[in-house]
Amino acid sequence: MSTKIDHTHDPRAQSWVSSANEPGAEFPIQNLPLGVFSSGGESAGRIGAAIGDQILDLTAALDGGLLPGLESQAAALHSDSLNLLMSHGASARLALRRAIFELLHVSNANVVSAARCLVPMSSARMHLPARVGDFTDFFTSIHHARRTGELSRPDVPVAPNFRNMPIGYHGRASSVVVSGTPCVRPRGQTGASAAAGQGYVPSQWLDFELEVGCFVGLGNSLGTTISIDDAESHMFGLCLVNDWSARDIQIWESYPLGPFLAKSFMTSVSPWVVTLDALAPFRVAAPTRGEDEPALPEGLTSPTHAAHGGISIALQVLLQTQAMRENGMEPVVLSQPRFEDQYWTLTQMLTHQTSNGCNLRTGDLLSSGTVSGPERENSGCLVELNAGGKEPMRLPSGETRLFLEDGDIIWLRGVCHRDGYRPIGFGECKAQILEEMK
Repeated sequence: MSTKIDHTHDPRAQSWVSSANEPGAEFPIQNLPLGVFSSGGESAGRIGAAIGDQILDLTAALDGGLLPGLESQAAALHSDSLNLLMSHGASARLALRRAIFELLHVSNANVVSAARCLVPMSSARMHLPARVGDFTDFFTSIHHARRTGELSRPDVPVAPNFRNMPIGYHGRASSVVVSGTPCVRPRGQTGASAAAGQGYVPSQWLDFELEVGCFVGLGNSLGTTISIDDAESHMFGLCLVNDWSARDIQIWESYPLGPFLAKSFMTSVSPWVVTLDALAPFRVAAPTRGEDEPALPEGLTSPTHAAHGGISIALQVLLQTQAMRENGMEPVVLSQPRFEDQYWTLTQMLTHQTSNGCNLRTGDLLSSGTVSGPERENSGCLVELNAGGKEPMRLPSGETRLFLEDGDIIWLRGVCHRDGYRPIGFGECKAQILEEMK
């Protein structure tokens, strides 16, 4: 494990930014996720760190002499994306975290100067945190694999290869967008529309997929591999991902080559990247294998990975319909799975992707695939919750839902908890469904 618990995780640490100290704050001083924002009439983004309900403008802090010792990171901190910072590696990332922690700590003597570098989140516009060159979407929840497999192949719901390697496919990087970007209902061919000679029709089975993503920090050269114990040195941080899916299009087009237009119309990511350093207290053992399951391939396990390869994140999906908003009703929680229930870990995903010599690049996004719990009520997508479109959900407003309708808003949230440590959050990954494209 490349990240360690240190003074920046001390649960007693307080910030002079009072909102960071409030119970339930997602961005206490123990978190300090990084993102790209703009304010006022600016179009270009600047790099910032989240603290309470504020953003610390790192460019302004560096230029004001408030981040000593980080001169070598000046170009990265003046960038409009996290890519250059990600490419500097784990030691530079940790040095930045510690410098921000000292600046925001309640004991800091430069509060007046530092306060001038704060921007309220309420007045900021968040940007995509990195330029995503490539996007890989994995399929790593055995509970998701089993429940969706039972809908189409009940005799063998989980394919034999699932237990031997992390399954994935190459997604569309150009349609990865930041939280808050509306989701326009896609059009495409379905089996019904093709039979009726209608061609391309609006998807009626629009679904979300709750996922956890990882941004690549250091890449690797073409023709080289990354070992399981070195994988974390190539990982920068995590975010939430909503891999929107048009199930009726997906069913029709997936054979023989798999997902295509049913997935490529949009993928949402949360704007804040929680670094591996912040996640150090929330590491857990990698999932264990039963005696009746195949042994892990040698390259996908190690004693270190077995002991610390997992990450404990409590996840949540919320839905609010147009009618709920009009009646002043709060969003309803649809599902609450846990990330540690995944069959494969993020480090195993990264290691497997490079096992054939594939070169990863800084800013690439690897996503876990749908995160689902053992129980159906904690599934990470609607097609599981509604048993393949057969069992509509009844909402507190009296409405029912099989799949998403125009005006619906979906939130994804995630929080890490551990006794003896301050909880940290991921913020939100949110989007509203708009009517079909014209």
